[in-house]
Amino acid sequence: MNAEILCVGTELLHGDIVNTNAQYISKKLAEIAIDVHYQSVVGDNPDRIRKAFETGFSRADLVISTGGLGPTQDDITKDALAEYFNAEMTYNESSYQHVKEMYSRFRKDLPNNNKRQAYFPKGSIILNNPNGTANACIYRGEDSQGNIKTGILLPGPPKEMEPLIDNEVIPYLKQFSNQVVYGEKLVVVNIGESAAEEMILDMIENQTNPTIAPYASAGKVIFRITAKAETKEKCIELIEPVKAELINRFGKENAYVTESGKVEDKTAELLLENNLTIATAESCTGGMVASRLISYPGISKVFMEGFITYSNDAKMNTLNVKRETLEKYGAVSEETAKEMAYGAARAAGTDIGVSTTGVAGPDGGTEEKPVGLVYICVYYNGKFNAQKIMATGSREIIRDRASTSALDLVRSAIQTN
Repeated sequence: MNAEILCVGTELLHGDIVNTNAQYISKKLAEIAIDVHYQSVVGDNPDRIRKAFETGFSRADLVISTGGLGPTQDDITKDALAEYFNAEMTYNESSYQHVKEMYSRFRKDLPNNNKRQAYFPKGSIILNNPNGTANACIYRGEDSQGNIKTGILLPGPPKEMEPLIDNEVIPYLKQFSNQVVYGEKLVVVNIGESAAEEMILDMIENQTNPTIAPYASAGKVIFRITAKAETKEKCIELIEPVKAELINRFGKENAYVTESGKVEDKTAELLLENNLTIATAESCTGGMVASRLISYPGISKVFMEGFITYSNDAKMNTLNVKRETLEKYGAVSEETAKEMAYGAARAAGTDIGVSTTGVAGPDGGTEEKPVGLVYICVYYNGKFNAQKIMATGSREIIRDRASTSALDLVRSAIQTN
């Protein structure tokens, strides 16, 4: 079975709301080996919604739509689906009672037009929505050519849609798939996307199952290894040799697996596993290193303190960076980065101190120290591990790349100690 996701709402087209529904549904369908070939967004226009259903069903067995189940005249998703299947709309008393009950919870009077939410294409499976007034539905039937198609209509708000996907839709769809899809993410650092792909090009060209898909992010490349099989355990068996070969080619110092694909998660895991405390000292990244670390659950056991020392005075007063160092080498230098890392560890009484100092731009660069130049340093176990990076792109990209590199340098320092 292959699927198309259709998200209805003019607010999505205008960019007023981020379309997280398509991402969520795609991930859930992938887990039960239902392929999503297309995703579409259409505004609240009856003709275009009808056309979107026609197009979707012409190229997919299953169309899952979100939005357009409200009580107003522009909420016509159910009508459009009924029209496609040439099914009449019928009244569902339990859905109307559901609407009334939800309004009583809100302590509001029920408008007459909310009765529209109790009408569905005849023969639909009604899905009770415990988080909103709009019940959802599943309709399975023949199109005009006699092909069996399935339409699933869900409410637009994610807090309503997501529980319905998890608790109703995925269990229903499992009957059409006897396989699961499972993937693992391999993070690769210190190697660019093109170079990394070239190193494993033969594997990519000859891949069948599992598949390998690279995508780049600031300061790293992520390879998603995905397998399809009868069980998750069988998928893992298929993935293991591929993962091992990738790590062998990239080197253990450059490649590692983390479920989220986030460098900070791997670093946090190592800090917690080894019971190592850490403090951060940041200039150009302005707290990004600390923020990314503390997004990991349980990190409070080892993350002690974060210092944002943007000015030279702050570096001297808070981290005890020497005035002579700043005057001789400048704030953006390896020497300053070392003293910042050591100063953070000493001030917070931690095992590890990590620092960043650089020129994030768009202004402030010189010929000697251009925009994108960043020095990072990790102080751990009496040793300094400093690194110079040259990042390109916007101010935000440079800061993101610098924070990724700093977090990975902590990871490397722990693993190689």
